[in-house]
Amino acid sequence: MSHPLAHEIPGDDVEQPLAVEQPLVGGRLTAGVVRVGDTVRRPASPASGFVARLLAHLAGKGFDGCPRHLGSDQLGRDMLSFVPGHVPPRWQRFTDDQVCRAARLLRRLHDATRDLAPTLGGEVICHHDPGPNNTVFRGGQPIAFIDFDFAAPGDPLEDVGYLAWAWCVSSRPDRGPVTEQARQVRALADAYGLGPTGRDRLPAAIGERLRRNEAFWRDVQDDAAASVPRARSAELVAWTRHELAYIETNQQIFIAALGSPGPP
Repeated sequence: MSHPLAHEIPGDDVEQPLAVEQPLVGGRLTAGVVRVGDTVRRPASPASGFVARLLAHLAGKGFDGCPRHLGSDQLGRDMLSFVPGHVPPRWQRFTDDQVCRAARLLRRLHDATRDLAPTLGGEVICHHDPGPNNTVFRGGQPIAFIDFDFAAPGDPLEDVGYLAWAWCVSSRPDRGPVTEQARQVRALADAYGLGPTGRDRLPAAIGERLRRNEAFWRDVQDDAAASVPRARSAELVAWTRHELAYIETNQQIFIAALGSPGPP
């Protein structure tokens, strides 16, 4: 992590002390995210208005698995509450308990938006990037999602498919055999509470999220103004294609593992 920076926040007729800005690293797309005390400051974006509305709605519903939106600071940056904990620096192999807690956290998020989403054209508000890299852990367990820039109305399976891929599925040998990954996807589906129709659709939903991820990084690769170097986005396109081939090759294993819901 970079060394903290000192930045003077202007006050109204009162001399303000220097606020220590501690850069927060890890995000590929949003530069300039810093921690100031118990807050996080993020550059405003086209998503800022919707994110503020969503986080206010979640707060009103008593959902505690995300930051609170605190308005804008004097520099026009979005100001959010800081969620203490640890964010994994990379995707890795997680325990069943960690996966199931993430699935239940996602279900709580979705359920808290079911009255808001229909007015915007969706069944729920999806996070659309609920990977472990956007999850705060405390005591070794996932307790909150962060970075809601891609949040939008959608089908719950859009998020469940992404969650299954990010937390359970990988072609890397150190992530375990595919049969074990498929069993863990079943545990995730059980913890989220997917019914028979959702379970039948989940393997295809995982593949669809990979296709969308590939398309996203292709767009970034073709964007001359993108903050991600072209070579890096090309690597991410190739990696996503490789993971999609892995899912498609083993799809029947995931279909068989999901079967009917397990015991509550």
